[in-house]
Amino acid sequence: MVQSTHLAPGSTIVIAKKIYRVESAMKVSVPRGQSFVKTKLRDLTTNKLVEKNFKLNQDVQEAALEERKLEFLYCEKDRYIFLDVQTLDEVSVSSTIMGKKMNYLKEGIEVKASFFSGQIFAVELPQYLELMVVDIIVPSRGRGTTGRVAQLETGAKIEVLPFIEVGDIVKIDTRSEEYIQRV
Repeated sequence: MVQSTHLAPGSTIVIAKKIYRVESAMKVSVPRGQSFVKTKLRDLTTNKLVEKNFKLNQDVQEAALEERKLEFLYCEKDRYIFLDVQTLDEVSVSSTIMGKKMNYLKEGIEVKASFFSGQIFAVELPQYLELMVVDIIVPSRGRGTTGRVAQLETGAKIEVLPFIEVGDIVKIDTRSEEYIQRV
């Protein structure tokens, strides 16, 4: 347990069996009434930002997170199978946890997974990946896009510059889903 006055950005807490990362926390003093701690929390399962107020010195449950490195092996229906690099156990991750990240998975990519009470709740891709372009889609005029769209070997589609061709290896930012450079 941690007291609400000791909450700091980056710490993780549990409220009603949901895991939150503290984005900001500040003490608010009011002329009449009780002072409180105003926080902005990010729900780590849905990535939504919520605001919550705590009484001063209120006990809040801290989340004991465990981070492990996993290596992607293969996809099986709506489950993604990873190898725990340390224990060599297979770990199954649902498509709801993977979200849009599944568009950048290929065999052998290492990810960082966060576990709470033995359950996986978040997967983080490397920020930059190098992937091969397998198809180029040239937009028709008047669609509002300036560049061409490349389909990558993982199935993801990103906007690229006009000189990128099929077979090129491109570096992409998985967080912003943008083309960085040709490798």
